[in-house]
Amino acid sequence: MHEAPTTVFGGTGFLGRAIVRELVEAGRPVRIAARRPRLPDWLEAGDRVETVACDLRDEQQVATALVGSGAVINAASLYTERPRAGLTFETIHVTGAERLARLARQAGVSRLVHVSGIGVAEHSPSAYVRARFAGERAVINALPKAILLRPSVLFGPEDAFLTALMHLARLPAFPLFGRGNTRLQPVHVDDVARAAVRLSEARPLERRLFELGGPERLSYRQIVEQVLAHLACRRPLLPVPYAAWRLAAVLLAPLPSPPLTRDQVILMQQDTLVGEDVGTFDDLGSLPRTLHDSLPTCLAGRRTRT
Repeated sequence: MHEAPTTVFGGTGFLGRAIVRELVEAGRPVRIAARRPRLPDWLEAGDRVETVACDLRDEQQVATALVGSGAVINAASLYTERPRAGLTFETIHVTGAERLARLARQAGVSRLVHVSGIGVAEHSPSAYVRARFAGERAVINALPKAILLRPSVLFGPEDAFLTALMHLARLPAFPLFGRGNTRLQPVHVDDVARAAVRLSEARPLERRLFELGGPERLSYRQIVEQVLAHLACRRPLLPVPYAAWRLAAVLLAPLPSPPLTRDQVILMQQDTLVGEDVGTFDDLGSLPRTLHDSLPTCLAGRRTRT
């Protein structure tokens, strides 16, 4: 009897790729569902991986991608809206997430892991955060037994977070968000991927909401200092008012892929920490790695002129 595949929506994204690798290493068959799906270049003979073209905005494509699935992980994400292309936070994180959960239930898929993010809030000034909150509500309404997975800021090789810090480190002075006091719990993408795979298994779990952060609560300033030290790069740290960051986001907004958005500035004004009375790595028997210990592999070969 063939094992049903675990379908990973958004399986070509940063987290999605890590989830696919974890599933393959666990010996489980995988189906990658994405708008432009592709097989990983690291596949070996015998790895059971298939792809299916799927846009969360298309009812029929989502239904087709779910056929025969044993479990589903929704790692689809959108960080910058493109309204002219129909790609908005509402269409992906709310309507698309609800569609996936509803059709999964109709297809008899009982194991759905929905990836969201720490700090979701109904009345946040950030449209992205509000959409994530509404998406969680929609998923639970459509499939009450779905598992919500909220990771903190993700880092890893070729990520967006550390790469952005690398670019800023090339400046004569390193600009901080405010005074750099915002607290974060950066978490390695592979640790979150391993947790998502564990949560998609058939074994019953008491909790339905998990928040995953790294073992350290660090200020943004401390994170910057760690990265600069690893790069052997000396830069003065320059506090920059959030008003200036908001202005920069407005000026950069017309770009196709702006390096800074209004929502990112808003997110950097609030702590991103694991809350209380939620599932954590401890519940999964997992010990996440620290940012400091991970920098040698995440920034391998990268150096910035002093």
